[in-house]
Amino acid sequence: MTTPSTTSLAVARVARERRGAGLAKAAGDRLGVVGCIAAAVLLVIALAAAFAPVVAPYDPDYPDLLASLSGPSPAHLLGADALGRDILSRLIWGARITLAGPGLVILIATVVGTLLALLAAWRGGRIDTAISWLLDVLFAVPGIVFGLIAVAIWGPSLITVVCGLAIAYVPYVARVVRGAALRERNMPYVSAAWLQGQSGAGITFTQILPNVQPIVVAQAVSSLGFAVIDLAAVSFLGLGVQPPTADLGLMVKSGFDSVLRGQPTEAIAAGTLIVLIVWCVTVIGDRLTSSARSMR
Repeated sequence: MTTPSTTSLAVARVARERRGAGLAKAAGDRLGVVGCIAAAVLLVIALAAAFAPVVAPYDPDYPDLLASLSGPSPAHLLGADALGRDILSRLIWGARITLAGPGLVILIATVVGTLLALLAAWRGGRIDTAISWLLDVLFAVPGIVFGLIAVAIWGPSLITVVCGLAIAYVPYVARVVRGAALRERNMPYVSAAWLQGQSGAGITFTQILPNVQPIVVAQAVSSLGFAVIDLAAVSFLGLGVQPPTADLGLMVKSGFDSVLRGQPTEAIAAGTLIVLIVWCVTVIGDRLTSSARSMR
């Protein structure tokens, strides 16, 4: 005999399944076929990086001098570098920093940029002018220059470069969010919330922010690809991640020397993986941006 509680649980389970299917379909519709392929590829790379201790066949820093500069073989699928370290293992471990570093850059820049944008859009006047002037100044300086300045002040390290690049990427997020927030500020629902006695902060975070959230996410994802390139460039210059840590930018640099010795696999593999990650992120960002524009 079916009890009311059993029926309620069954209904709730069906509702959850339908909601999950609806979210999956909505995500697929937003990304399209190419976007879904890019998301799947990026997910595979991220999972491999996250489970690097399990997936990687070797310790990324283990040197096997007998295998130095060896080509692809059953023992080393992509060969070994000049120190005999397995290239595939270093690719998997290096993808961790290539994803986590730029992700942290964009996370910091998105939080700071969104707060500045909302403050400028809501308060207006001199505050808006001052924030806009600051964003213009930051926007005029290339991101990699901020990374180099941070390295010159605090020394080469991943955290130093992340902090420098995060400052550089604040205007990329803030300028877009500010424009969207200004449009939302003039909408009737904001006036209605104001007449109901809600505070400026309450309206900003409970009314305006949820409506600009798709734009925030789209801009953050779109900026991630540029952050990947900038961080890899700083590492290539030897001013970011330091050896012997596995990093794709460092692998491209060390692979250059191996090219002259007849083993281009390291540089090609690391460069290809960087390009693949940037392509995936760019495609996803473009699809999310198009979706956000169609929702306005």
